[in-house]
Amino acid sequence: MYRLDQKLARIRAGQYTRNDFIIADAKDGDMGPSMTSCGPKREKDGSWSRHYTRPEFLDNIRAVVEQDIVDIMLTSASNMEALTDMGVFRNSAVKPAIRANDTTDVWVCRGATYSKQPSRPFRSASLSRVATGTVDPAPGAPITGTDLGLYSITFNNDLDHDYHALEAFTDFRDDAARNNFKYFLEVFNPNVDSGIGPELQPHYVNDVMMRCLAGVMKADRPQFLKIPFNGAKALEELASYDPSVIVGVLGGGAGTTRDCFELLYQAEKYGARVALFGRKINLAEDPLAMVRFMREVASGNVSPGEAVKAYHGQLEKDGIAPHRNLSADNLVTEAVLKPEQTK
Repeated sequence: MYRLDQKLARIRAGQYTRNDFIIADAKDGDMGPSMTSCGPKREKDGSWSRHYTRPEFLDNIRAVVEQDIVDIMLTSASNMEALTDMGVFRNSAVKPAIRANDTTDVWVCRGATYSKQPSRPFRSASLSRVATGTVDPAPGAPITGTDLGLYSITFNNDLDHDYHALEAFTDFRDDAARNNFKYFLEVFNPNVDSGIGPELQPHYVNDVMMRCLAGVMKADRPQFLKIPFNGAKALEELASYDPSVIVGVLGGGAGTTRDCFELLYQAEKYGARVALFGRKINLAEDPLAMVRFMREVASGNVSPGEAVKAYHGQLEKDGIAPHRNLSADNLVTEAVLKPEQTK
């Protein structure tokens, strides 16, 4: 059994402890920014002249999986296949997952303007190929890849676009059911002007998220939710609304190291049980050290501020130049986190 399954079982049984907090690494950027998502190949002095190649990026993913701290490794279907062929997930407790659908609001390729238009959903990954390697659904066949994926929706308070997004979500659930495929649901904030004020928007996101699940039976519901951290009030409202729904947060931009640890701390405090971070890990000076201290913060062993200091101590020990000095890196810069930053 994967570590994820064990943690989900304890959370659903009301036996959650902070050691059960689920951490996922989002290495699925090739489904959005594409080539640049592999990240800059930095030298120890912080300089860089190119981005990682795909083989180098796959090796970076392998290192995180073999570290055996994260609970989920999220990739594109093609990279999951390559990693599986490399034997990365063989006998691993880290659960592989794929981005199961595409949305135009994460298409932020160089020169592209797709993300400035209302989000449109589509799918390029075949669930049957991902799960069992077959053209058609093969329930009961051995899993050759993975049976877990991320499905993403962006609501914009736009009737036509949102209606189309819900229809696409229905089609996906039907396909997932035929393939015995599980998923977790990501709902972004509107990617264009929704006409909703900033104070009300977090609650709009909560409402439409739970609205889109109201007609969905237990067998077809997501394993957990993934949403932006829109502040303590909105997260607490969502997490307490339906105890049967496990809520998680996404990482957003890279920010400071304190932003990363502070987001973990506040998310867990106000009811989240999952964190899925991409750039906050991938763009760190030392991704493996970042993951290690993320786990320490999530488990309550250190405070966010203490973790930043310890992380910088590790960088100094390994001769790695930090992006910022300790003082600057220990500042909370994301506005949504500032109302209650910890010492």
